[in-house]
Amino acid sequence: LTGAALVVYGSADTAAASDKLPDPEADAAQARSGPKVLYDTKATPKLVQRILNMIVLAAQSGEIEEMRAVLETNELKPMVAAKHIDDPIAFWRAQSVDGTGRDILATMLDMLDTGFVLKGSGDTGMYVWPYFAENDLATLSPREQVELYRLVPPEQAKAMIASGTYTGYRLGVAPNGIWHYFLK
Repeated sequence: LTGAALVVYGSADTAAASDKLPDPEADAAQARSGPKVLYDTKATPKLVQRILNMIVLAAQSGEIEEMRAVLETNELKPMVAAKHIDDPIAFWRAQSVDGTGRDILATMLDMLDTGFVLKGSGDTGMYVWPYFAENDLATLSPREQVELYRLVPPEQAKAMIASGTYTGYRLGVAPNGIWHYFLK
């Protein structure tokens, strides 16, 4: 595993994602396209690490109902749609391909395996996964395009690259550890 997954579910003996070889092409694309892409979740505040670990453990269980405990520890329910949703678990089941929510859990895990960005700062800051949500996709390096193709089907990735805009799921956690959203 690479990226955030190493840090979120890796052990102390696992090499950090920041130990990767430099990627000048990605660095050049980053300079053109938006906020700095981060991979090391250990560089985030402890409360962010805590909620991410809870999300990952619940998602790895394969049971969408396990996510309810994560939602209940959050100060408020994260946004899961443009309108208010009383029960995110029921909503995710309804959105799921097979009604179990496992594809939604897989999407969360895949997303947390990509890089992320810190948008804003201080009390208004937000850690956003995947970083594509905050960057111009028309300027992605080949390595970054492969990362996008790992996250969304090729037809969607191609359309997103052409438009420059990421339209898939995104997840946002504030520096205080409050999970604010997981939505398209």
